[in-house]
Amino acid sequence: MKKYFRHKLENLLVIDKVVTIHYFEFRKDFRSEGESHDFWELVYADKGSLVCTADEREIPLGQGEILFHKPNEFHALAADGKRAPNVFIISFECKSEAVRFFENKKIGTGISDRQLIYNILEEAKKTFDIPYSDPALKKLRLLPSPTLGGQQLIRNYLEILLIDLMRSQTETESGNRVFLQKTEFENKLVKDILRYLSENVDRRLTIAEICDAAGYSRAYAFRAFKAATGKSIMDYFLHLKTERAKQLLREGELSVREIADALAFDTPNYFSKSFRRLEGLTPSAYRKRSNWP
Repeated sequence: MKKYFRHKLENLLVIDKVVTIHYFEFRKDFRSEGESHDFWELVYADKGSLVCTADEREIPLGQGEILFHKPNEFHALAADGKRAPNVFIISFECKSEAVRFFENKKIGTGISDRQLIYNILEEAKKTFDIPYSDPALKKLRLLPSPTLGGQQLIRNYLEILLIDLMRSQTETESGNRVFLQKTEFENKLVKDILRYLSENVDRRLTIAEICDAAGYSRAYAFRAFKAATGKSIMDYFLHLKTERAKQLLREGELSVREIADALAFDTPNYFSKSFRRLEGLTPSAYRKRSNWP
């Protein structure tokens, strides 16, 4: 009888506990009080840029970059005074030796890294009661009916994110491939469309114009984009417009009517209705809610 051997899988790093999970939508003049604690903290600039303090160093953090604060490191963050930033922060305990790789590290993210961050955030929303942009949050509280397996997925996504970031900093790909695989081609398609939408968020666009600019047929672009993002192209474009509107509302320099004009909404009323449908409150109510000291 053939004997089978069981291979014990090794763990490079293990997340022991998650302390806090935040997604902040700050004003452009936001500045936090400094703090230190005996666990790790990951800060990701999702939109806009930040100025972070780590002990006595000031570190600029651009959009799409991650900064790590090691245990007992004094740290603080501030908006850059130009744009109202969106910031993801997760703090956690990890006793694995490999986590020391992230000491004093600032790392740029790729598409897969950003997707993992959004996965963590989505699972957190379905698992914990996370107040809107509450810097004072010190304890995660489970929802009355948390989603099945949410806590485990948060840990798994975070561990995968950290391993992916380590690989991106330590491994190089040998050789140059001339032909793109199908998945890579579709990723390029989605990136091209996303770039075009982001660069033209202040315009009115049609599907025909978007597909022509990206160089893809309408039918194929529709399928690939929906498969990658879960949204139609125009729904995603409205999402981008709404996120930019939220920044402008927090920056406080334009009226609701002026923001509607700046983002090429047909009318201020249509802007308000679209904003409320996506955010659950009117632009004016959002501005008021965001107006903490």
